[in-house]
This record gives sequence, structure tokens and C-alpha cells, in this order.
Amino acid sequence: MIHLIEALLYQKLDEEKVRCYVCHHHCVIKSGQRGICGVRENREGVLFALNYGKTIAMQIDPIEKKPIYHFLPGTWSYSLATVGCNFHCLWCQNNEISQIDESNKQIRGKNITPETHVNMAIKNNCQSISYTYSEPTIFLEYALDIMKLAKKSGLKNIWVSNGYMSSETLDLILPLVDAMNVDFKCFDDSLHKKFCGGSVKPILENLKRINSSSVHLEITTLLVTDFNDNIDEVSKIASFIADLNPKIPWHITRFYPAWKMLDKKPTNINILKKSREIGKNMGIESIHIGNV
Repeated sequence: MIHLIEALLYQKLDEEKVRCYVCHHHCVIKSGQRGICGVRENREGVLFALNYGKTIAMQIDPIEKKPIYHFLPGTWSYSLATVGCNFHCLWCQNNEISQIDESNKQIRGKNITPETHVNMAIKNNCQSISYTYSEPTIFLEYALDIMKLAKKSGLKNIWVSNGYMSSETLDLILPLVDAMNVDFKCFDDSLHKKFCGGSVKPILENLKRINSSSVHLEITTLLVTDFNDNIDEVSKIASFIADLNPKIPWHITRFYPAWKMLDKKPTNINILKKSREIGKNMGIESIHIGNV
């Protein structure tokens, strides 16, 4: 039996309000309300993680699907998620699980204990567990408990993230994470806020910190039609990665119409090829085109 648990990383304020510190939104939440992620609820001045133990997606994937190409290549990764996300990217292909239904705000998912996840990963000959599909930051409590057991069992932990976690969350996960793929969407802050719902700066700072740690890091940029599929944006992203560490593998992936951007065309193949050329000219050593 999985019980409702109190959330980590929050501050109690006056009038039964709380401030959440799990991601960089730092939501101030009134009693009876939830944060932007839709899964953290203030109940009379106590913040609860409503999604703890509620697995909405679970699958065994090739590790390359994360995408992680340069860490345990050719192996299987036990992958899982809960509902919710701290972004609302208009092209989200997993919007059915990342976005909470505002009409009933139901926290969907099957009750699965951390021990069960780890045992299933081992039983299915997986070498790692990936926290993916939605944003793992918003199921931090659940992920941490699974990660600790995974470490003890000899499994590697992989986070596939938008990179918008707080420094406090990074403090908790970096000792347990072995590899990360961060979705670096664009460099223009106003565009990022408009299309995703958050600032770029915290992501840049987190990428710097992850790169300076022992965690294996790869970066993905989905080139979305009429969003970031232009030479200026691509050049700024490539320049940042090259300056940060040219050895970081960069995945440039093709967009297909989804969710609130069904009216857009798939990314032009030529811009994908041009982006790879730009990255190579800036010195990035490993560049992979995906979704083609």
C-alpha cells in the first residue's frame, strides 16, 4: 500500500501558504491549490506529492531511445514516469501524461512501489533505470527512493529532463544519477517562456553544474518549425555547447506535429543537416540527427 507523502523542498509561509523549491518556478501555493506541475498540493499548510508511487508509464527501452548514445550503448533501460510537468511545451508528444486534466485534476497511475520497479528492472536484464517520458523533477520523491535502491542493486540511474530543476533538487540527485539527457530547447528567453513556460537561464546554469560533475551528460534540441528552426537559434545553442564542453554529445531531432502545434509541418531535413554542420564547425565532437 502506497500512502500520500509530504513533499520535499518547500517552505511554510504565512496564511497556510507554502513555497515549493523543487524547480525554478518556486511556486507560492495557497491551501487547497497546486503548483504549476499539477501534482504538488497544499493541504492546510502542508505540501504533498500527489503522484508518489503512481506510475503512468513503464516500458523497457533501448538506452539509445532516451536518447543516450555514449553511455552503456546497446543495453536496455527500464523506463518510467508519473503524470505532470513543470513546462507546457506546445508540441509535447507526451501531453496526455505530462499535462494534468484541468477538468478533474485526477492523478492517474498504477500504484507501484520503488522496490517493485527495481526488481522488475533486474528481472528484465536492464542495466539502468530511466526517469523519463514526463519531467522527473516533479516526481522527485518517488525517483529518489527508486534511485537509492537501484544504486544498491548495481543499476545505473538516468534522468531525461528539461533541466529546470532547482539547485536544491540537483543537490539531491547528482550523487545518485549516472547519466542525464537535458532537452535544451532554445536560447531566446522570451520564446522559451512563451512556448514552454519557463526561463532559459536556470537551464544554462544547471547544464554548467551537471557538466562539472561526474554525471555523463548528453543534450537534445528538438528543432520545432517556426520556433527554433533557424540559423540564429541553432548557432547560439551550438556555441553554448561547444564553449561548455565540445565532448558533450548533441542530439538534433526532427519535430512532427503534436498537441497544440498540429498545424505545423515537420522540420525541414535541410535545417537539420545545416545544424549538424554548424555544430561540427564550432567543434562539437559528437552530433546525432534523430527522428528522421
